[in-house]
Formats: sequence, C-alpha cells, structure tokens
Amino acid sequence: MLSLAALVLRLRVSGCQGRRRSIATVVSGNRTSKLVRERLQKEVEKMRSQFSGFRPGLLVLQVGDRDDSNLYISSKLKAAAEVLQNIRSANANVSIHGLIVQLPLDSVNHIDTQLITNAVAPDKDVDGLSCINAGKLSRGDLTDCFLPCTPNGCMELIRQTGVSVAGKHAVVIGRSKIVGAPMHDLLLWNHATVTTCHSQTRDLPLQVGRADILVVGAGRAEMVRGDWLKEGAVVIDCGINQVPDETKASGKRVVGDVHYASANQRAGFITPVPGGVGPMTVAMLMQNTVQSAQRFLQNQKH
Repeated sequence: MLSLAALVLRLRVSGCQGRRRSIATVVSGNRTSKLVRERLQKEVEKMRSQFSGFRPGLLVLQVGDRDDSNLYISSKLKAAAEVLQNIRSANANVSIHGLIVQLPLDSVNHIDTQLITNAVAPDKDVDGLSCINAGKLSRGDLTDCFLPCTPNGCMELIRQTGVSVAGKHAVVIGRSKIVGAPMHDLLLWNHATVTTCHSQTRDLPLQVGRADILVVGAGRAEMVRGDWLKEGAVVIDCGINQVPDETKASGKRVVGDVHYASANQRAGFITPVPGGVGPMTVAMLMQNTVQSAQRFLQNQKH
C-alpha cells in the first residue's frame, strides 16, 4: 500500500514538472534586422548592376528649434511654408526615393503635423504616415502602399517566431497613428481577431489575458505585468522608457512597456528592450526606401 502511494506521489510530481514552463524565447530585433539589411544589400547591388551608379536616396527632414533658425521665422505661417517648400523640393527630386519628416516637429512656432506629413508625395512616404498610405492600409491594400515602419517591423518579428497570425486573438495596447492604429490594421488584414486597448479601456489585465499575440505601445514604463499574460503568448514590446537606476553610470536604464522579468516567465516569445523593435523600425525604413527605388526604376522602363 505504501509503495503504491509513493508511486502515485512520484507520478504527480513528475506531471507537475512536465507542465512547468521554461522562460520565453527572446525574439531578437538585432539579429532579425541584420538579416533584413543583408537581403536589402543584395537587392541594391542588383539595381546598381542594372543601372550603373544608381543608389536609393533617403532624405530625413528635421525641423530644428535652434535660435539661429528661428530668427528667420516670424510666424507660424512662415514656419510651415519653409518646411513645405523643402518637402516640395524633395518630392520633385528624382534622386530622392524616400522622404521622412522627423516627428515631433521641433519648433517654437506651432506647425500642423498632419499638413506636413500629407505634403510628402505618397510614392516617397516611406514612413507610411500620409493619409493616402494610411487609408490604403486601413482598406487592406497592403501591396499598394508603404507600411509604417514600426508596425511592419513588429509583424516581421512575429513571423520570426513561427506563430501564425491567422485565427489568433491579438491585443494591441495603444492607438497612436504611428504604432497602435496601423498595428491593428496589419494584424486584422493578416486575419487575426484584433482588440485595441487604450487609456479608457476597462479591466486591461483581463483583455491582455486573452491575447495569443500582444503588441504594446502605450508609452508607460513596465505597465504590463507578467501575471496578466496568457501562457505562451507572443509579446512584442514597442515601448522605450527611462527609469532611475543607481547601478548605471547615467543613473537610469532603458525599459519597455512590459515588465520583462515577470513576462518572460510566462510568455512563449518576447522582444527585449533595447534590441527588439527599435532595430526593426530602422530596417523597415531601409526596406521601404529600397522598394520605392525599385518602383522608380520600374516606372522608368515604361
């Protein structure tokens, strides 16, 4: 009788150990972005072999808040006109295939951000922020627009896990025009069932707990706790925040919107911060620029 009880006890302990989860698999943006850059390098080399001397051109327009710049700007109208003139010049320059306007606009004079982003020619809007590209994305015309870089980078990281998006319940925390809203659209048109959460969402932990795939872009340091997560979930952390840390020379360290130490004990896959989404945002910007250059060359043939 005692031996039978001991056998049952050993089986129960063994069963519990069999169900114990290991820590999450880290989805490296550094490694994935390197693969993307290597692929893009080959595509650029192919273009240059076909068109001698050709190279994709990317222009980053930054509106500075320097005193010497603002001496020339006496009103909001003049500030906006100066930026718009630079955009129009870039739109007409055939050697520039991608144009991004650094946001937020850093000026002592208020400038309408929407006016500026919509002034970028849609076929050079490699940030995917103009109403034309955003509208095409919301309609599901994914092959006829530039996809915003951070959400597109998140999708590439999800693909790296091997987890199929189709049929999954995805939760996006945040609804910004740069991350949250387009992330919702990308997941939806890749056949996930998508819930978007925001500052007015009730019982956020309950919503998070339903997610097979969780993408967080809330801008709040370590807001999402590990015990909120569905076991085995894919967790993509778009946050980048600084918190005090006396052990660092700078007195602070960079963390995401997800509490990594607890989340990686429950998630199936998780992106680190830093080294996760950030490098992929840059890689997707390069990818969009190369695609724009390829379209330019294709149009030149006709």
